[in-house]
Amino acid sequence: MSAAAAYRALYEGRHVLVTGASSGIGRSVALGLAQAGARLSVLAENDLIHEAAAGIAATGTAPEHVLHCDVSDAGQVRAALDPLPPIDALIQVAGYQPRTPVDNPDPLIDAEFERCMAINVTGMWHVTRAALGKMGQGGKIVLTSSIWGKTAVPEYAGYVTSKHAVIGLTRALAADLGPKGINVNAVCPGWVETEGAMWTVREQAAEQGIPVAEIVQQIADSFPMPGMMQPQDMQAIYLFLASDLARDMTGQAINVDRGAGVI
Repeated sequence: MSAAAAYRALYEGRHVLVTGASSGIGRSVALGLAQAGARLSVLAENDLIHEAAAGIAATGTAPEHVLHCDVSDAGQVRAALDPLPPIDALIQVAGYQPRTPVDNPDPLIDAEFERCMAINVTGMWHVTRAALGKMGQGGKIVLTSSIWGKTAVPEYAGYVTSKHAVIGLTRALAADLGPKGINVNAVCPGWVETEGAMWTVREQAAEQGIPVAEIVQQIADSFPMPGMMQPQDMQAIYLFLASDLARDMTGQAINVDRGAGVI
């Protein structure tokens, strides 16, 4: 049974906003929600969101609102969310994963670091603040961190730092919003075969002078449970945390990583 089928009774009539829904995990989660019968709004900063919305409509409930804005811009976010009806759940997947080696003197590295923080942390803050006025008792907020939010790798200081910050933001928001009856949790994905992850893989392959497929296999074989996850493998955890089944959970950062976080 798919995650969508299992959750249909929990999502009928509920309005869920998903950011980063033009590709990867965000698009897959939005598709799962649509197939579960949720009233859906989707948001991304690129024009691909319209193509994604059409694809979602072809296999599930059509998104009611398709929003195009840069989450790092508070004004754009407020304008985009203003027309939305009350929000039952907010799922934030929008993210940026640039390479930011600290010993590279290129000023572009500084710009990439700042853009990473602006999207991955400040953007989540802007969207949360804009959505809160439309959320009430029983609302759910799900943020996206990473297994790199609990560890570190070289040359990705911006991304690693931002994903650590997302876990801190999750805990702080949980403390702030718990008295209002709003749950806040984070998902920490491991390696998922998304466009962003594959960009990183291609960089590694080029540096090492080996085929991309070899890097993918090395990554997949490094987990206690070998294998590279696909975006649809992430649907279940997001649908769980954004549902009333997670009403007693808040402030948690949950790994879905085939055991990568334990080694």
